[in-house]
Amino acid sequence: MEKIIFIETGMGIDVHGQNITKAAVRAVENAIHYNSMPGIRDYLPNQSLDNMHVNVKLAVPIDMDKLDHEQVKKEIPYGHVTVEVIDGGMVTTSGILLEDKQDKNDLMYIVVASVEVGY
Repeated sequence: MEKIIFIETGMGIDVHGQNITKAAVRAVENAIHYNSMPGIRDYLPNQSLDNMHVNVKLAVPIDMDKLDHEQVKKEIPYGHVTVEVIDGGMVTTSGILLEDKQDKNDLMYIVVASVEVGY
């Protein structure tokens, strides 16, 4: 990415089910959900959203190989999207195992996201 215009951060948790992709998607949603970039086209080459680049950085605590990058990319509606995964986040207890929520154990997964927008 030549120029970064915007960075937002978020956190996502899968409390039950131990699904790292669900936690990552929630982290990206949290990062972008409360934002609007009405003037973004003014900064992009040819003023086109097709020229926007979005780099999603995810700090993931476990099961990095099970993270569905394509599912995460679907959260970004425009531009060229890349997903970068690093070691981080957190695994902690939810305090309860709920079989009806597909829990395998009593752990919850926490993922932290940084979403960089530019060109």
